[in-house]
Amino acid sequence: MTDSTFNEGEQTRHASGIDPSDSSSTKRAKWDAIVSLTLGVFGLVTAEFLPASLLTPISADLAISAGAAGQTVTVTAVVAAIAGPAVVIGTRSLNRRWTLFGLTALLIISSALAAFASGLTLLLISRVLLGVGLGGFWAMAGALAMRLVPMSHLPRAMAMIFTGVSVATVTAAPLGAYIGSTLGWRAAFVIAGAVGVVALLVQAFTIPSLPPAGHAGLGTMIAVLKRPKIRVGLLVTLLIVAGHFAGFTYIRPYLEEIPRLGVEMVSLVLLAYGIGGFFGNIVGGMITERSATLGVVFASSLIAVSAAILVIAGPSVAISATAVTLWGFAFGALPVSIQSFITRAAPDEAESAGAMLLTTFQVAISSGAVLGGLLIDLQGPLGVMTFLGIAAALGASVMSARGGKQMQLSEG
Repeated sequence: MTDSTFNEGEQTRHASGIDPSDSSSTKRAKWDAIVSLTLGVFGLVTAEFLPASLLTPISADLAISAGAAGQTVTVTAVVAAIAGPAVVIGTRSLNRRWTLFGLTALLIISSALAAFASGLTLLLISRVLLGVGLGGFWAMAGALAMRLVPMSHLPRAMAMIFTGVSVATVTAAPLGAYIGSTLGWRAAFVIAGAVGVVALLVQAFTIPSLPPAGHAGLGTMIAVLKRPKIRVGLLVTLLIVAGHFAGFTYIRPYLEEIPRLGVEMVSLVLLAYGIGGFFGNIVGGMITERSATLGVVFASSLIAVSAAILVIAGPSVAISATAVTLWGFAFGALPVSIQSFITRAAPDEAESAGAMLLTTFQVAISSGAVLGGLLIDLQGPLGVMTFLGIAAALGASVMSARGGKQMQLSEG
């Protein structure tokens, strides 16, 4: 390692408001605290996706339409997009330990309100509170991880946190459906709240004091946005995530119309997608430890390849199922890579950068779903998958050309 590289690393640590000795190789990584964050995000994402598998019993019990019940998912996503920057700015003077406790408490409160909701109004209020907790957590996740482990271990820490997302994504819908059919839909939210209680207890014993760092505010976010690598990271996120959700929102029509799969086989393929995402998250973390740029290029290129296979050889059941699994693996590697890229691009204002990444993600999800709907009406499922491939390939090209090496700084 050259002296200049070492000096850059020291400047980065000072700029982030963290004691240089706190990020050196002498610092013990607080993996128990990272596990507590993983538990928290598992509970938040599980609660976010629960209504998708419980719409029928919820609508029947509360005497509302399935469409109205479905808005409980929409409102959480919309609030999360707004809440990310709002929480970062609104709590900028608070110790991050207590801020995290508050966000996890919102999971518990929202789950309790949902479990005892007597109508749509209280249920929507519970989902708004969940959106605040979810948005605030995601906005600060990278900054929290950076302060709990040495910088060289950041990708590994983020991979652990995103494991909670992967497990929740795979298990929330089937577990929710099973619990709803055996114990009732309210019991599913009680269990989600219990996960929040466990997470809060673990956090209380493992999260150290984390005084405020950085200068979160609208002006700071605008200043951070002027950094070239931040703009590159957000543009790449917008391209890839919009393409992904354009395709994934309409994956079932594709599987039913192109390889002509039945309902049971569609479920199996989607399960394979979820399992692929779990392992992709792990591999993405390993690659990102070497280079966050490489991690993003790897994930987006593999998504583009998967889309091309689905367009060219989709009628084959075996090939399409394999391609969807590969797609899940590739997308599983993306969040940890792009989060690490953004955090390293603005370590001094990681919370502000994280808030902008969260908002970009949510905008990409919404715009991708809208574009996917237009494309499937105009060109059918193959048009949607073509768009997915083009968007992912563009994202890989931009990151490859403009992302730089962004190799992990040595800590020797």
